[in-house]
Amino acid sequence: MSKKRKYGVFSLERFYPERWENSTYRIDFEDLYRKGFRGVIFDIDNTLVPHGAPATKEAIRFFKKLRRIGFQTCLLSNNRKSRVEPFAEAVGSAYIANAHKPSTGNYLKACEVMGISRDEAVFVGDQLFTDVYGAKRSGIYQILVKPIHPKEEIQIVLKRKLEKIVLSSYAKKKSVGNGKKQDGR
Repeated sequence: MSKKRKYGVFSLERFYPERWENSTYRIDFEDLYRKGFRGVIFDIDNTLVPHGAPATKEAIRFFKKLRRIGFQTCLLSNNRKSRVEPFAEAVGSAYIANAHKPSTGNYLKACEVMGISRDEAVFVGDQLFTDVYGAKRSGIYQILVKPIHPKEEIQIVLKRKLEKIVLSSYAKKKSVGNGKKQDGR
C-alpha cells in the first residue's frame, strides 16, 4: 500500500519508486495479486513496447495472462488517442490518452475506470518524473522499469540524465544495485 508523505523541497525521495525492476514482463504479478492488488495501470512507450511500436504478440499474451490472474488494466499515456486507442484495443485494456502525467487526476480516474481503490492499484512505468512521481503523488504503488529501447526523444534523453542522479541516490539508500527487486508490501 502506498502512503502519501511530505518531503523536503530538495528531497530526492519524492521521486523514489517503491520497486525498481528490469522489465515489465519480469514482474511477479501473481505475487502482487496475492498481496491484494487488483488493478494495474501501465504506461505504454518503453514500458510495454519500444517508443511508438504497435502492440506485440508478447504484450497481447501478457495482458491475457493478467486477466487470467484476475487483474483489471488501464493504459495511462500522455500520447494522443490515435496512438493509445489501437494499442489498447489490441491488448484488450481500458485506456486514458492525453493523461497529463504527472498530474494526479487521471491516475485516480484510471482506478475509477477499473472499479478499484488507489490502494488496490499498481502503476508500472519507465520514467521517474512523469510515471512514478504522478503515481506516488496519487497514493498508488509504483514500479519503475528499465526502458525497453535506448532510442528516445531528446526531451526524454535529458530527463534520463537527471533520473540517473535520483536512481543513484535511491540505490544507495536502499542498499541495492540497479534493477534489483525491492520488497513489495
